[in-house]
Amino acid sequence: MLDEIDQRLARIASQPFRAKFHLRAPERASVQLRGLATMRQHAAEIIGRRLAPADPVKDGKQTPYRGHPVFVAQHATATCCRGCLQRWHGIAKGIELDADQRHYVVEVITRWIEREATAG
Repeated sequence: MLDEIDQRLARIASQPFRAKFHLRAPERASVQLRGLATMRQHAAEIIGRRLAPADPVKDGKQTPYRGHPVFVAQHATATCCRGCLQRWHGIAKGIELDADQRHYVVEVITRWIEREATAG
């Protein structure tokens, strides 16, 4: 599954808008302090609240651009709204995310954070 995620992340990162997102020093420090397991847990909670519903509140505008590593990762990985999920990941809008889809989205976000936290 990681190879598939890495290939998808490479395709997404080839888009100029997505490629500009990187963890800044405070976000990187948060990952180092709290650890990847906590980032995965935060991603699961955020996805469950903001992205998993069939019709999320303020869809397309619900994800801040900074303030938490997961938010930055969502924009970098095109998991920020249901439109991006549909366009980049083939997950249809208008249907609540099932457990496998939630797991996939969390893994994509966590993989991006892991790569960013160890880069440079």
